[in-house]
Amino acid sequence: MKLAKRMSLLGTETAFEVLAKARRLEAEGMDVIHLEIGEPDFDTPANIIEAGSKALMGGYTHYGPSPGLPEVRERIAEEVAATRGISVSGDNVVVTPGAKPIMFFAILALVDQGDEVLYPNPGFPIYESMIKFVGGVPSPIKLLTSRDFRIDVDEVAGQITPKTKLMVLNSPNNPCGSVIGRGDLERLAELAVEHGITVLSDEIYVRFLYEGEHHSIASFPGMRDRTIILDGFSKTYAMTGWRIGYGVMPTELVEPISRLATNSVSCTASATQMAAIEALDGPQDAPNDMVAEFRRRRDIFVGGLNDIPGIRCPMPAGAFYAFPNVEGTGMTSLGFADTLLRDYGVACLAGESFGEYGSGCVRFSFANSEENIRRALERIEDMVRARR
Repeated sequence: MKLAKRMSLLGTETAFEVLAKARRLEAEGMDVIHLEIGEPDFDTPANIIEAGSKALMGGYTHYGPSPGLPEVRERIAEEVAATRGISVSGDNVVVTPGAKPIMFFAILALVDQGDEVLYPNPGFPIYESMIKFVGGVPSPIKLLTSRDFRIDVDEVAGQITPKTKLMVLNSPNNPCGSVIGRGDLERLAELAVEHGITVLSDEIYVRFLYEGEHHSIASFPGMRDRTIILDGFSKTYAMTGWRIGYGVMPTELVEPISRLATNSVSCTASATQMAAIEALDGPQDAPNDMVAEFRRRRDIFVGGLNDIPGIRCPMPAGAFYAFPNVEGTGMTSLGFADTLLRDYGVACLAGESFGEYGSGCVRFSFANSEENIRRALERIEDMVRARR
């Protein structure tokens, strides 16, 4: 069977490939510590599960509107208005099966052949994949180890051309854990307004913030009507398998984005949407406790990494990833990740999985128990010392 040529442009997520490899090694008897997958190791809170079950028993088993159930859209709008300090309504919200469709739909809807798209590199691999898939030209916003993965706004300004159509931002960032400060966001907003650029602001890790405050670019002057906020429930409420996310966007984009949903997924599961209301309305103890636990794990893991010769790891301010530079060990990032899994039973991802500027780094998810994190640190140190 001959695939369409466009399929050669579509990438994947290495995390799932490494997970499959790690599972095969486990099946052969190896003890593997999983630090590769970006998923909270907590269960969905009981009140949310109960609300989902109640919705199923109450008849929420049918199709709903493509942009989401009206009451869910309104409740999400209230949450975003309160947390981002902007004025939005349910008419600005599209609910999707997971947050990833928002980036998929937004890039499909906005980017024509030859349009340039600014995006973080290293960054979530689907950004670059989708830009190429629709015929756009990826223009990487470089996040370098040498500046602790901070954006150089002057450098970004120099990349803007008359063909620049979209800017993708992700704060807190996957894989770096870096956060864009208010001053840099303000300058990026000014660039977007000046050059007529739409912004896709991926804020899926907004609650996983360990230092400072979150600022959304949508809150700056002139940005509410040119920003698409991407968020969801997978990370904050440990609901990865429920598949529910959303986009908050200018009203003019809601109909075309909803049309893409109609033509692809039809709608998001109704019972899942009702569970999402409970997630927002119910007690916040579980997600708050989870974030506090991740902060504790971060301190243990990053501190331990920096004690290992040849490894340098900036302290991530958000998300639940460490992205250390391992060049000082004398190993490439690909060699480091492959050897660590094959010979020492610790699964992580080579930095190139997140773009060319991730070379020399590896990504660890510290969404695992303290016991496993400490065991992983011992194995990493054993590998590094064995090669010195």
